[in-house]
Amino acid sequence: MAQHGWSTSVGVGGVVGRWREVVGDQLADHCEVETFEEGELVVRASSTAWATQLRLLLPQLERRLAEEVGEGTVTKIVVLGPGGPSWKHGKRSVPGRGPRDTYG
Repeated sequence: MAQHGWSTSVGVGGVVGRWREVVGDQLADHCEVETFEEGELVVRASSTAWATQLRLLLPQLERRLAEEVGEGTVTKIVVLGPGGPSWKHGKRSVPGRGPRDTYG
């Protein structure tokens, strides 16, 4: 696998698949992996409180990931809070006029 350059993908795929084992049940109930691209792991929390908690635990999480997938595989962890509500819904929703149309 290493000769094909797959070891990083396989290692991170294993962590994403075993996220609950890596971070624990309580944290896994409130945080999930969104993406992993080019060493950047993006994690979304279910609330701002859990996002803050995860940010406080980043040093321990980085150490744990280094143990699981190897040093340098995950170079950056980005913690996101919950997504905002979408105001675009319903039968009479009109598309915006362009990139600077911020209303609605």
